[in-house]
Amino acid sequence: MERAFAEARAAGAAGEVPVGAAVVRDGAVVAAAGNATRRDSDPTAHAEMVALRAAARALGDDRLAGCDLYVTLEPCAMCAGAIAHARIRRLYFAAPDPKGGAVEHGPRFFGQPTCHHVPEVYGGIRESEAAALLREFFAGIRP
Repeated sequence: MERAFAEARAAGAAGEVPVGAAVVRDGAVVAAAGNATRRDSDPTAHAEMVALRAAARALGDDRLAGCDLYVTLEPCAMCAGAIAHARIRRLYFAAPDPKGGAVEHGPRFFGQPTCHHVPEVYGGIRESEAAALLREFFAGIRP
C-alpha cells in the first residue's frame, strides 16, 4: 500500500486527484501509477486502469491471476469492471468513496450476478491517511 500512497502523492503534486494504485504479485510490485486523467487528456486514466494496463504489458497477459491490487480510494464502476476482467485476486483499498465508489457503495459491482470474477476485497486500510490526502487536495482548489 505504501507504493500506492507514493503514487497518490505524486499525482496530487502534478495537479491530478491524488489517487494511486499498485499491482503486486508474489510480494513484488509489478506496476504502479497515479491518476493521469488531466496529463493524458483521458477520462479512463484512473490510477487503477493505468496500473492494470502496465501490469498486463509487464506480464504479457491480460489476465492478472495471482495479482493483488492496492489502491488509495474505493474503485469506481469502470475500475471495478477492469479489476474483474483482469482477474485480480485481492483488492485492498484505503478510503471509501460514497459518491463515486462501486465496491461498497453505489452499484456494488462485485455483488452483481453479471460479475464473472469477484476478488477478495479488503477496505479501510490507512483510510484516514487517504482521506486526508483527498481533503487537502480539494481544499486547495475549491473555495
